[in-house]
Amino acid sequence: MRALISVTDKKNIGMLAKGLSDFGVEIVSTGGTYKKIRECGIDAIEIEEITNFPEILDGRVKTLSPYVHGGILYKRNDQNHKNTVKKNNIKDIDIVVVNLYKFEEALKTNDSDNIIENIDIGGPTLIRSAAKNHKDVIILTDPNDYEEFLQRLNTQNFDIEYKRYLAMKAYSLTAYYDSVISRYFKDLSKKDCQYKTYGLRKIEDLRYGENPSQKAALYEDTYAKGLLKDIEILHGKSMSFNNYNDLNVALELSKELGENSCVALKHQSPCGVAIGEDVYDAYKKAYEADSLSIFGGIVVINGIIDEKTASKMSEIFLEIIAANDFTKEALEVLERKKNVRLIKVDLSKDTTTEDVKYLDGKVLVQDKDIKEDDFEVVTKKSPEKSCISDLKFAMTVVKYAKSNAIVIVKDGKTLGVGCGQTSRIWALESIKNNHPDVDFTDSIMSSDAFFPFDDCVEYAHKIGVKSIIQPGGSIRDKDSIDKCNEYGISMVFTNNRHFRH
Repeated sequence: MRALISVTDKKNIGMLAKGLSDFGVEIVSTGGTYKKIRECGIDAIEIEEITNFPEILDGRVKTLSPYVHGGILYKRNDQNHKNTVKKNNIKDIDIVVVNLYKFEEALKTNDSDNIIENIDIGGPTLIRSAAKNHKDVIILTDPNDYEEFLQRLNTQNFDIEYKRYLAMKAYSLTAYYDSVISRYFKDLSKKDCQYKTYGLRKIEDLRYGENPSQKAALYEDTYAKGLLKDIEILHGKSMSFNNYNDLNVALELSKELGENSCVALKHQSPCGVAIGEDVYDAYKKAYEADSLSIFGGIVVINGIIDEKTASKMSEIFLEIIAANDFTKEALEVLERKKNVRLIKVDLSKDTTTEDVKYLDGKVLVQDKDIKEDDFEVVTKKSPEKSCISDLKFAMTVVKYAKSNAIVIVKDGKTLGVGCGQTSRIWALESIKNNHPDVDFTDSIMSSDAFFPFDDCVEYAHKIGVKSIIQPGGSIRDKDSIDKCNEYGISMVFTNNRHFRH
């Protein structure tokens, strides 16, 4: 038997080479892999002894040879194939051990020449050849598989299910690898084509999905950059499917609101949001916005959590507290709670620009909702200058609430969030119903889409709203404008809808 070994990741390579050698397998190798195997005191022959041709073009060509691929690809049970390799003095290669150049590491250098040179050619070709002929050839691409392989080698237990498993891993690796390269060139060209690739690498299995009956795992899009990319879990039990899903929304909203903002979120929608003079003020206002719903929720602070804020937070149970950082004293306070997850995240980073939804057999891809809103006053009365920041704040928050959504704010703090309703007026009514003791006088109201009727304006007047911001675009916009003019309410159109389904 003969094995070809050519790896970038040399983890466990000495163990594998020794196991192969002890079993009497002849080892053929390349470059640095050959040197590593010889350093381990194991015999090997260099690839040039097979190809009868030197490595050329700075390593771009070394295994691309019929003496290599003929030995891998010929069918052992096909007489014509056997005659061909014999006639051309091609010897069997029964085991192929390959992993690939570190293209992702090269991307971090931002050196285009270095990036291009780290596009592996020979490695993927070897992997694809061996995986195609997996009935006759073993393909190993993961160092974690070496130990089981050696156990099977000693008993010659290479059943077809095992071979197919290794072939699956091989093609998954090359597909993933090519997806990263594809996206690199997409960014360079700033163009799309009919094929779209997303390479995902598994990080860990999760306890379960949205419900205990659902299996779940966490994958990383290694090419994309985003707020969740390099989070540090400083304390607490492992994150769940729902934790990650909710945290993502809270981070994006906090990022958009800026420094000294606080987002309290539950079940994919914000429940209390505020901008404060400092992080303590922001958290206190967000807590007061909905002290009931925040319990067991997620809180994101765009800033550094200090001891005073941590002490206030520790008064209730929170699933996750995320921030740009925590002072030493804040950590000492919060770490007394065993189960709370404390997460450090860089909220100054850019977010991803695409939103991807996997349906049952179809995939929807859209740009993120990042288009800047207009600010068109459509009523006789203009908003007071002191209201403008609240109008923009309310419109930012409503973008992150599930449709149909209405948000009411005052002085940089949400007074109520109505979301996930099948009727817009119900979303508004739910705010008053859920917060019966709140005084909404002189508050600001936002809507994620236009008002199909003037009933929302009528109800807003009833509870004391003084200014409304909404996208506009209904054939009955005039009804709502007229009603605002009747009640002396100012209204602003953004001309930009913000559905979040």
